[in-house]
Amino acid sequence: MSKVAVFGAGSWGTAFSVVLADAGNDVTLWARREELCATINEKRENTDYLPGIDLPDSVQATHDAEKAVDAAEAVFFVLPSQTFRANLEQWTDILPRDALLVSLMKGVELGSLKRMSEVIAEVTGAGHDRIGVVSGPNLAKEIASREPAASVVACPDEVNVKRLRALCHSATFRPYSSTDVVGCELGGAYKNVIALSVGMAVGLGFGDNTTASVITRGLAETARLAAGFGADPMTLMGLAGLGDLVATCSSPLSRNRTFGEKLGRGMTTEEITASTRQVAEGVKTASSLLALARRADVYAPIVEAVHAVVEGEMTAGDMLTALISKEAKHERD
Repeated sequence: MSKVAVFGAGSWGTAFSVVLADAGNDVTLWARREELCATINEKRENTDYLPGIDLPDSVQATHDAEKAVDAAEAVFFVLPSQTFRANLEQWTDILPRDALLVSLMKGVELGSLKRMSEVIAEVTGAGHDRIGVVSGPNLAKEIASREPAASVVACPDEVNVKRLRALCHSATFRPYSSTDVVGCELGGAYKNVIALSVGMAVGLGFGDNTTASVITRGLAETARLAAGFGADPMTLMGLAGLGDLVATCSSPLSRNRTFGEKLGRGMTTEEITASTRQVAEGVKTASSLLALARRADVYAPIVEAVHAVVEGEMTAGDMLTALISKEAKHERD
């Protein structure tokens, strides 16, 4: 049995703790609030984020970061991407020197425009060979309920890819291997923004033709940006691209699609943010991805339009009209 740590006790962090426990690991789940740790340990349930899901006995929660990482073979980070750096800086000195450091986050840092694996490398000084990512269709409630699912685990080092895959392969969760960290991370970040646009279309009352068009063109846009930064475009045709995109854009469980629906109904970004404790990563990431696209001179009309809506510069209805009427730089599908 391997000892692993998960930093972040929201819905996805808790769900992945279940995956790791089912794969035979001893899991320590770090939570920011001591009262949540007490509830998890006493009731065997995260009543705040995954009510009704029984947690295995091999998952124990703690607010003590040093206790969480003690003797851990791998440390998984599941925190909001825009606050990740500040949190990680507090833990750098206690992280085991030989542990795998794994991002389950799907965002790009504002300002620096760094992917989460790059933030880990910069803050901790760890080599990229022991920094991994997990990406794919990861709707937390379904995975925690042990509905069959698959994802991609990626790391530049082939040996560590195999280590990471073994740590999270359970009877209901199938990980596939990749060394394309860039493609997996940009696919995970981009799909949140596309889900916002799909949600807006749904909120405006449009049907399947509209949403299918946005999803498909969103995939093409994602692949263009990823290729611009050296990723393999075929990565975006797999679980970390198309698979994640379909799940996030189609499911009412998706925070980003739900946020987009509310934008489509006329609510402002500030009103929606104030009404929920869940983080819709695409809201902030739209700005970062737009900056990345401009840096690489990549045509990104959907991200540009979503950014304008999120910032209150355009309505959702105007956004979709503008996208349809825009003269295309790329006429081919």
